[in-house]
Order: sequence, then C-alpha cells, then structure tokens
Amino acid sequence: MPDSQPTTAETPNDQLSGRKSTLAELPREIWVLISGGFIVAIGMGIVSPALPTFATSFNVGVTAAAFIVSAFALMRLVFAPASGRLVSAFGERPNYVLGIVIVGISSTACAFAQSYWQLLVFRGLGGIGSTMFTVSALALLVRLAPAHLRARASGLWATSFLLGSISGPVLGGLLIGFSLRLPFLIYGIALYLAAFVGWFLLRDSTLADPQQNAAAPDLKVTTALRDSSYRASLLANFSKGWTAQGVRIALIPLFISQALGLPDAMTGIALSVFAAGNAAVLLPAGRLADSRGRRPMLLSGLTIAAVGSAAIGFSESVPWLLGASLLGGIGMGLFTPAQSAAVADIVGPKAKGGPVLAAFQMSADVGTIVGPPLAGALAGALSYRAAFLLTGLVALVAMVMWLFSPETLGRGSRSDRTESAEPAESAERGAAD
Repeated sequence: MPDSQPTTAETPNDQLSGRKSTLAELPREIWVLISGGFIVAIGMGIVSPALPTFATSFNVGVTAAAFIVSAFALMRLVFAPASGRLVSAFGERPNYVLGIVIVGISSTACAFAQSYWQLLVFRGLGGIGSTMFTVSALALLVRLAPAHLRARASGLWATSFLLGSISGPVLGGLLIGFSLRLPFLIYGIALYLAAFVGWFLLRDSTLADPQQNAAAPDLKVTTALRDSSYRASLLANFSKGWTAQGVRIALIPLFISQALGLPDAMTGIALSVFAAGNAAVLLPAGRLADSRGRRPMLLSGLTIAAVGSAAIGFSESVPWLLGASLLGGIGMGLFTPAQSAAVADIVGPKAKGGPVLAAFQMSADVGTIVGPPLAGALAGALSYRAAFLLTGLVALVAMVMWLFSPETLGRGSRSDRTESAEPAESAERGAAD
C-alpha cells in the first residue's frame, strides 16, 4: 500500500472553481522558458550530426569520438550538485542566463578548436552551463507554474525541447556540407539569442525576482528522499535517461544494421517514429496528469514504455520495429509531464528546492551514462533481445515503485509538512533568515 497520504490540499482548479483551466493562465515567464528551451534544443540538434565527425577529423578513433559526447553528460552530472546550491543561493534567473551564456561560449570555442583535446575540454565545459540552465529553468517552472497546471507546463517544456531536437539535426546535416565548424558557430549564436531573450524578458519580472523566494526554507535532498514518491520519480527519470537519451541513440542503430540487416536510413525512421509518438501525447498527458493525478499517467506510461522497449528486441520485421518504437515513444510521453509535476508537488512553491531538483536531473544523466555500456555489454555477451529486455525491466521497476507510492497532486508542499513535523529545525531556519 502507498505510504502516508497528503494532509493539506492544493486542489486542482476544476475542483476549486468548477471551471475548466486553460494554458492562458500560465504566467508569461513560463512561456519565456518554453521559448528559450526550444532555441537551446534546436541548437543542440544542429551540433549533434557534426560532433562525432568533427572529433574524428583530429585523427582519433571511434571510442575517443564517442567520449566527446559522454564528456558533456559527465560534466552535467559532476556539476549538478553545485548548480543546485547556486540556484538556492542566488536565485534561478541569474543562473538561467549565465548557464546559457556558458554553453554558448563553449560552443563558439569548439568551432575554433585546433586539436582533439581542445575540443574535449571546450565541449566538457559546456556541460557546466547546461546543468545550470536546466536546474534553474526547472526551479522556475516549479515556483511559477500554478499547481493545477504543473504537468501541462512540464509537457510544454518537454515538447519545446523535443521539437527543437527533431528539427535541429535536419539543419545541422545541411550545414555540415559547408563546414564541420559552422554548426558550432550557429549553435553559439542561438544560445546567445536565448540568453538575451531570457534576460530581456525576465529582467523586470517580479515573479522571477530571486528576492521573491529569498526567505524561503531550503528543502534538503535527505528530507526529500524520505518521500517514496520522490524516490520513485528519481528511478522513473533514471529509466528515461537510460532509454530515451542512452540506449535509443547508442544501441538501436547497431541493432538495426547488425541484427536486422536493414539500411542505415531505417535508423532515422525508427528514431523519428519514437519522437512522433512522444510528441503526440505530451500535451494530452500533461492535461490528464493535472486533472486525474500523476500516478495514473506514471503507471500507464512506464508500463507502456517498458513493453515498447522490450518489444524492440523481438523485432524481425520493419512493421514490428516501427510499432515497438511508436509504443515506446508513447509510453515515454505519457509519464514525462507527470514525473516532473510530481517532483514540483513535492518541492512546492514555498521552498528552495535547487539541490532536490539537481538530484532529479542527475538521475537521468546517470541513466544516460550507464545505460548504453551495460546494455551494450549484455548485447555482446548474450543478445540484443536481452539488452532491450533489461531496458524494459528498468522502466518496469520504476512502475512498481510508483505502484507503492502516494499520489502527489493535491498535497501540500513537502516543506510545509516538514515545518510541522520538525518545528525546531524550522525555527532555526527562520532565525538564520
């Protein structure tokens, strides 16, 4: 059975007033974040086709070229705890703008790299800015999105990144024809534009003002970890990183070419079908998570994602491969807005949750880093079928954890409940403020 149910209510809007809530109720600042996310994502997509080829142009092998991609994720992971503390100390807005600028400088420097090691260092430093930007944006979404629109705001945020990452590689592929360095320059320009838009449109915002949250208590990771819903959210995000950002990119191309003997072009089709299934359900899933609850979407989404991931390994024909890819994308899209909204429910708008949100982000980065080598080793030792079964099992374990965790929609913030349970600690925080 789920553990203790919420005792205070953040009731959904349709229960509060009997009227249907709309996206028009989202603050302007949320739309600024969504626009900035799209600009950043399309820039990342522009660079993705060029990065491995540019690395090999320095006469290094495939492993060294692949490590250029891993270095970015590793720096995100290493710097994430510090990023969470910076957000809590100085506020989201300055860290949001500075993070994008750092990635822009990193990308511009990559365009002028004269050796593999310069490219590795410049690209790795971009991971620092990336985690600053991501944690800050997520913290702003938590603080500014109304409780009854949190999942829809998360869905829009995820959709902006998805659309950018889909359209970016098309442009990047065209730019490679002119120069391997040009995509990095375009990415840098896109990031400077995103930073300027964020600074300009948020500079006079009272909602995004760090002082609005200056006196709020800190929510510690150790406190959040006592909540089974937070632990389940970490594992769900880990499975997302393992599947969508790891195995999908690293293993599916090899499976299609080596195991199925299909043309390389089929890889792009399979990945596009996954993305299409994801994009098709993100916004409806956010709406349902806001009205029906986070758990139903998480349980159904994780189950469908698990089945879709495992089914890929049993593919023996193109229709089966594309059907399994579509199913996996739909499952991922169903639970993504709900898991972000669940973490937002746990943090609440009345606490500084930078470290808690950073840990949530780290869980996906860990999945992205460890998923491909573990699944790849299993594919080499046993079979691709075993590798994709393991990938499905990771999502299934997250689903089981959510099965025994309580609903977060409608609960008070974790910080409110912590203040009631630990008045002495709350008094000390108040004295310190």
